[in-house]
Amino acid sequence: MQLFELFLQSNSLDAIVTSDFSFSSLFLRADWVVRGVMLILMAASIWSWAIAVDKGIMIFSLNKHAKTFEDIFWSGKTLDELKVELKDSLRDPMSRVFSAAIKEYDEYSSLKIKSNASMSSQYRIDSITNLIVNRELSKLERGMTSLATIGSSSVFIGLFGTVWGIMNSFRAIAASQNTSLTVVAPGIAEALFATALGLMAAIPAVIFYNKYTADLNKYGGRLEGYADELSAILSRKISKNT
Repeated sequence: MQLFELFLQSNSLDAIVTSDFSFSSLFLRADWVVRGVMLILMAASIWSWAIAVDKGIMIFSLNKHAKTFEDIFWSGKTLDELKVELKDSLRDPMSRVFSAAIKEYDEYSSLKIKSNASMSSQYRIDSITNLIVNRELSKLERGMTSLATIGSSSVFIGLFGTVWGIMNSFRAIAASQNTSLTVVAPGIAEALFATALGLMAAIPAVIFYNKYTADLNKYGGRLEGYADELSAILSRKISKNT
């Protein structure tokens, strides 16, 4: 009979302990250091997801506009026809590269000084296309540093919260001279919760960073290849005019 009563008491104690281990209870019960770590990690996770959604939409739009632009550019139309159709289109980086290069080419065409101006004009076209490409790629890479920082630091921030929570558990044991589950469990649970939040922030950030880095590198190669092709086309036209 006594064993049965002890069993019921232990089960009721476990029920009380586990009932207080919800995420909100863990957060509210934590001390200010662990709570600050949790807030930082939750904010980092939300920020990484916001960047990821923004980059996903941006890359989808870039590829869509690039395909439309390339279909028009390589449709067999003359340069004069393309100038009319694409010169004022600034929806995507390819359009801006085309607009800047054509503007430089038009300035050369209006000079009427073929022999002296051809080489300098080709150099300026190459320079302006490279400048626009680098500027556009720099704009596209905004936010990637934040993803990399969140992915690399969140685990260590969570680890700090873990260590602090375990230290609190040891302090509770030393103060109460009791190693029962009711004394140890809260600090350990807070520590593990901080670790979980760190992983929740770091893992998606690392995945998104690797994915979008590969996508941006692929698009960067596509943009640079187009800029080289456009520069070569304009250089051939300049050479014919000299």
